[in-house]
Amino acid sequence: MSDLTPRTGGGAAAQTDGDNRYKAVQNKLKTLSNAMDMAEGELETLLRGMRLNARRAEGLAVDIANAELDRKFVEMTNQVSVALGGAAVEMRKLHETAQEVSALAHDTRRTHARLYEGLDAVRSGRKERTPKPGFFAH
Repeated sequence: MSDLTPRTGGGAAAQTDGDNRYKAVQNKLKTLSNAMDMAEGELETLLRGMRLNARRAEGLAVDIANAELDRKFVEMTNQVSVALGGAAVEMRKLHETAQEVSALAHDTRRTHARLYEGLDAVRSGRKERTPKPGFFAH
């Protein structure tokens, strides 16, 4: 039986509206990076559990073989071990991808802040309205 329990209230999904103001983009990037950080930890826990269960199934197959039970039970248990091992390999790839996306989200947020924080401070500090982004592009 698995010790994993479903979690509620995980990372909130970032809104996908058209709000591209500086603070809104920063908030969306922060939400994404936090969600990926949480996913990274949960995937690591799941990966450890899969590896452990694969080793247990392999040991169980040896025990079944040593007890001289029907060969089909040894084969089925070995298949479970191999399947869990394969799933663990794919889970490791998913974990690595989550780490990469998390790092990229953090980097993107820092880069966005470096490029646009000063502009946002100027625009936010004015009493007068300023043109929307892209106004001068046409």
